[in-house]
Amino acid sequence: MRFASKVEETIQKYRMLSPGDRVLVAVSGGPDSVALLHVLWKLKDEFDLRLEVAHLQHGIRGEEAREDARFVAGMADRLAIPFHLKELELPKIKADRGKGNLEEMAREARRHYFAALAGARDIQKVALGHTRDDQAETFLMRLLRGSGRKGLAGMAPVSSLSEIEGSPALIRPLIETSRQEIENYLADEKLNSRLDRTNLDPALLRNWIRLDLLPRLQEKIDRRLGERLAQLADGMRDEEKFLRDLTRELLPQITREGHLLHDPLLKQPIAMRRRLIRLWLEKAFGNLRGVEFDHVEAILGLTSDGPPQGRVAIPKGIEVVRSYDTLRLEKKGCVRRAACYSYTLPQGGDLIVLEAGVKIASARSSSISRPDNELEAVFDSRPLPEVLTVRNFRNGDRFVPLGMTGRKKVKDLFIDKKVPLKVRATLPLVAAGEEILWIPGYARSEIAKIGPATREVLKIKLTALAEQKRAGEFYRKSPAKR
Repeated sequence: MRFASKVEETIQKYRMLSPGDRVLVAVSGGPDSVALLHVLWKLKDEFDLRLEVAHLQHGIRGEEAREDARFVAGMADRLAIPFHLKELELPKIKADRGKGNLEEMAREARRHYFAALAGARDIQKVALGHTRDDQAETFLMRLLRGSGRKGLAGMAPVSSLSEIEGSPALIRPLIETSRQEIENYLADEKLNSRLDRTNLDPALLRNWIRLDLLPRLQEKIDRRLGERLAQLADGMRDEEKFLRDLTRELLPQITREGHLLHDPLLKQPIAMRRRLIRLWLEKAFGNLRGVEFDHVEAILGLTSDGPPQGRVAIPKGIEVVRSYDTLRLEKKGCVRRAACYSYTLPQGGDLIVLEAGVKIASARSSSISRPDNELEAVFDSRPLPEVLTVRNFRNGDRFVPLGMTGRKKVKDLFIDKKVPLKVRATLPLVAAGEEILWIPGYARSEIAKIGPATREVLKIKLTALAEQKRAGEFYRKSPAKR
């Protein structure tokens, strides 16, 4: 198959171009980018393309790099295509930052340059010269680094230049052509190209894979190994898209108000649990930079058998906190030990408890009726002191549950009812002297219960101060009304 026809087939297969597209071709001067520019120039009338050329001079190879820029400018001039050049001093930029990988910085600089230039020139597509051999090398490189399915999917034929909505598309028209086919095309068309000597340095991982590892594997296993690895990357990419779409559908079903629900998560296969956790984190952070396999495994550990409450640290200064049935994200170190508080509540008086964000109202009444919900309680007023106490939980607290004669630890009640630690610390308890009368939303005491001799009752009601704060944070709907 003729080279141009094969490239055209790839373009149509992945719908890379539309009639009238303005395309920015990234040209370094190497064989791949030279072939890319030339073949797109040949196809420009068929696709009604408006081509422009971009070259980024990184300031790494001195005069040799400047000669590359002049070479690309001359090629663009001969083809009557607008040429754009940007010159940087990446070594100086790295020195000023004091850290960073020069290769990664160069890749980031190119993306920023292409995005800015495309935006200024109203360009819809940015074409890169990655080949099938590049795809195979990328697959091996990521495999050796321990990448998952997403990484092993390699470079997509069509992707987005940035995460910003409406950003130009990155297209790779040569992604199904081999380096040998490109060399043959350059020879047939009598096209010159430039040699970047840094591509011959085996100290760089990609170069070592291309110059040493892959040739030896091909000799030992199969001369077509590079092609097979590229095909494997294609399959991984299709499967990754399917699984990611499935994960996106499932995530809303196992989250509530941004929290991950423990039980629905646990019903999923372990592989899907990992994906759901990663997508949950990605939605919260915007990306997964710094989040590694060990972090996901630690979060999975929170969902396994063991304490129903716990936390693990992950990057970005965040902790994943499990509180019984939910997992949530908190800033690391934001949790503070709740201050002890204790207030008086006269029978027939009201009290605002800022620590809990609630108001407690009490009223005497001769009308005996049952409470309306779990945040109300009714007591015989006669055995009670005129002034009650409202305070938060203390270690060792006990009470006599309604209908029982023995005492029960409040801590055990909290465990039974799966009360989150955060709620335990601030939940107001109503007491008569040393005796706990009521734990709003969870239980009340045998003390001062309504009986045949009751003539007057004390009704106590708890309400949230802020409308947006649901009273449901203080109780579960399972306790019976009392």
